Amino acid sequence: MSRRVTPALLASALLTAGLVGCSTDAGPAARPAAPVGPPTATTPAPQVPSGTAPQQSFAVGVRQLKLNRDGDRPLPVTVWYPAAGEAGGEPERSVTAAPGKFPVVMFSHGLNGRPADYATLLTRWAAAGFVVAAPTFPHTSRGGDGNVLDVLNQPADVSYALTQVLALDAKAGDPLRGRLAADRVAAAGHSAGGVTTIGLFTAGRDERLDAGVVFAGTALGVGTAFAGAAAPQLFVHGEADEVVEYAAGKAVYDKVPWPKAMLSLSKGDHGRALLSDGAALRVVSDTTVEFLRWSLYGDEAAKRRIPADAARGDLATLDNRL
Repeated sequence: MSRRVTPALLASALLTAGLVGCSTDAGPAARPAAPVGPPTATTPAPQVPSGTAPQQSFAVGVRQLKLNRDGDRPLPVTVWYPAAGEAGGEPERSVTAAPGKFPVVMFSHGLNGRPADYATLLTRWAAAGFVVAAPTFPHTSRGGDGNVLDVLNQPADVSYALTQVLALDAKAGDPLRGRLAADRVAAAGHSAGGVTTIGLFTAGRDERLDAGVVFAGTALGVGTAFAGAAAPQLFVHGEADEVVEYAAGKAVYDKVPWPKAMLSLSKGDHGRALLSDGAALRVVSDTTVEFLRWSLYGDEAAKRRIPADAARGDLATLDNRL
């Protein structure tokens, strides 16, 4: 599957405003209103059947996949997964997967980043019962050529990587054989990875995706024409973001037609809280875990816990339209 975007199209989409430090809204952003009630009768409902997420914490394994889309887009993928053994401690390489079927979350890093930068957060997702697969993009990762225009090719990269990851469920001898819930999949990403994630629900809609988590993202270049079946979205944005203005993220959030919530960190910047442990990361990780438990496992109790997790420590506000 090739959906390569040409340099000319990329330039016309991005260079007019620039990806970094952009804003699609000229005025200052208002904080989200007080939490509202459940979706109206006209809001499409999520497709994942009701169920119960595992409540125990898992040990975490980690492995690497060597992928290449179209032969000229190397996409090494780091995979964190629930592992057998005692929970806690650092992820262990290539250990036995825990028994069970686990939803998949595709994570996209930001400009000049790498999956390992987000290991604290992604390890927590894996410990909660999710297989997290994070590609290293060929041009926008640290050590690449820094071609920001290549961001619009990344939704297709994620879709390709997702196909390869899901294939492991049926691959003889693979450690993840029989361990993937291929019908329960989410996409998440930070900054340029947030653009990538939004693109997977708009211009590059991947119909396999049931939910999305967007950290400090903007729709620049990928648009806000959300398409396909209802896929709940959680936006996380710092109100003091110095790179992607809060207004830009809020403008995209407002266009989402499905069940959604926005976690606004009152003193949050562009995302340093995602990279190291601390009070803000705990709020973000707990809120996102409960969102994923609800949107991928269908766990209604997890959905009810989201507001309390978001309010812990008075670090954030939640506009809850789930």
